[in-house]
Amino acid sequence: MKKIKTLEELKKLAAELRKKAKTSRKTISICNGTGCLALGAAAVTKAMKSEIKKRKLDVSVVAITETGCHGFCERGPLMVIRPRNIFYHNVKPEDVPEIVETTVIKGRVIDRLLYEHPHTKEKITKADDVPFYKLQTRLVFGSNEHIDPTNIDDYIRIGGYSALPKALKMGPPGIIENVSKAGLRGRGGGGFPTGRKWQGAARADGDIKYVICNADEGDPGAYMDRSISEGNPHSVIEGMIIGAYAIGANRGYIYVRQEYPLAVENYSKAIRAARKYGFLGKNIFKSGFDFDIEISRGGGAFVAGESSALFASIEGRAAVPRPKHIHATDKGLWDKPTVLNNVETWANIPIIINKGADWFASIGTEKSKGTKIFSLVGKVNNTGLVEVPMGVTLREIIYDIGGGIKNGKKFKGVQTGGPSGGVIPEKLLDLPVDFDSLSDAGSMMGSGGMIVFDEDNCMVDIAKYFTGFLKDESCGQCTPCREGLAQMFEVLNDITEGRGTEKHLEMLEELCWGIAETSLCQLGASAPNPVLSTLRYFKDEYEAHIKEKRCPAGVCKSLVTYEIDAEKCTGCTICARKCPVGAISGEAKKPHNIDTSKCTKCGICYDVCKFDAVVRK
Repeated sequence: MKKIKTLEELKKLAAELRKKAKTSRKTISICNGTGCLALGAAAVTKAMKSEIKKRKLDVSVVAITETGCHGFCERGPLMVIRPRNIFYHNVKPEDVPEIVETTVIKGRVIDRLLYEHPHTKEKITKADDVPFYKLQTRLVFGSNEHIDPTNIDDYIRIGGYSALPKALKMGPPGIIENVSKAGLRGRGGGGFPTGRKWQGAARADGDIKYVICNADEGDPGAYMDRSISEGNPHSVIEGMIIGAYAIGANRGYIYVRQEYPLAVENYSKAIRAARKYGFLGKNIFKSGFDFDIEISRGGGAFVAGESSALFASIEGRAAVPRPKHIHATDKGLWDKPTVLNNVETWANIPIIINKGADWFASIGTEKSKGTKIFSLVGKVNNTGLVEVPMGVTLREIIYDIGGGIKNGKKFKGVQTGGPSGGVIPEKLLDLPVDFDSLSDAGSMMGSGGMIVFDEDNCMVDIAKYFTGFLKDESCGQCTPCREGLAQMFEVLNDITEGRGTEKHLEMLEELCWGIAETSLCQLGASAPNPVLSTLRYFKDEYEAHIKEKRCPAGVCKSLVTYEIDAEKCTGCTICARKCPVGAISGEAKKPHNIDTSKCTKCGICYDVCKFDAVVRK
């Protein structure tokens, strides 16, 4: 592996790699992202390698690519066989011999491994025709299923690092102008214009400047940055090199969440490979520009994702925020001008340089450009990572791509923006998903978490859960966040346990506004969003808990009782057999009874009854 010094050398290498991987060869792409690995992808990959070797199939005929996450996490392990783009899901090691014999050698598809459309029952052969993928616009995430993240040649083959020499030729002002014109806003939470941030750092005084990638993804249910980091680390690294050149930085850090070992491993391999090719190090592309990247492991705290806390962690101090009297672009890491962007933001930079600012700006809405990756989880049929243009509606994401609500249940709400986001109700399902629309609705874009709730979720309980999470993750440095969240959690706990009064609602609103207006950092300032949004859209549920001492969703145990409808009960005895505390009695084929003094309100009887005889009140 020799260093590449010119654009011509890079183009020549890319052409050779594409020729080597000619489309006449069959390629078996197996998802080896964390989600699929948890479902057994490593065993599937091992079985495939063994079967290929056993049948003595040459690499020029069949090649295996261990890729990162493909996005459709609900159906893993996933496999795509090219060039026909045959898509198999829920693959098991025992399926492998049949896949090789039937599909790889004979060219026929295996029906039972194909995706079945939930409404038409049609078996879909090609990955691009699966509704989950077909309705997305995968600019950032689409390359994941085509490359081995540990092989830099795969990234170069699909055009990787071609944006870097173009950017070096543009010069710093040209890069910043293009990023600004593209309208890219930070994908990490606040949505600050990226070009404006870079412009501030470029103008800042000082010979030492830094660029940092925030890969400390701490939102419950969110894993967009993890999947890009694991599946396409070079896209992030290339973006960081371009950003560093634009602001005049010679050093960069990737701050990776402690719980992401595969991301750390793949970033480490990618950095070493980039150095060998000369994309990192001294005199990159003979431009006179020197730049290198170091990995910093996260501090294991949610608050470490806040910019000043992240700087403190890299510096070796406790990850706690500091007052922001001065912007990080003037004084950030070690009090030097610093640009901090998240994984997805950096991965967009090579796309903008290669495709052009006007092309990028043509996607999305007037004030929210490009695409956004969302982690779609919760009570939805198709969970996974969804990349869509800014401005699509919640309904399109949840119903068209997500396949609707599980088990035919009724949609109740969706929380966007992580634990500090708000819950959006059914009446706003046609809300366009962009920075400003979500903010106006009382939520936020955040990093892209999207948790779907159905009729069985209690919104008071949801607000309590996220408040509890934020309370536990507070750094404790400022009184409003430290004491305010603890008080707010206690109030919510009282309401869910039947001790709520109307004064509690007034107290909640006062606490929310006090915390939002006086907290030290933005994490504290946004912490009341789950409570404020549920009070705004689901106040009737709070009132039912307080006035009627009833939880409409049947979630809050203190406010729930279980009874057996004698007319519906057939005496099948299953509820009595499943009850863990023996609270249900009755003879076979005769109506049963629940002893409320023994009942722990676990709900098992309600779940197992096939005749709807158990009533939850």
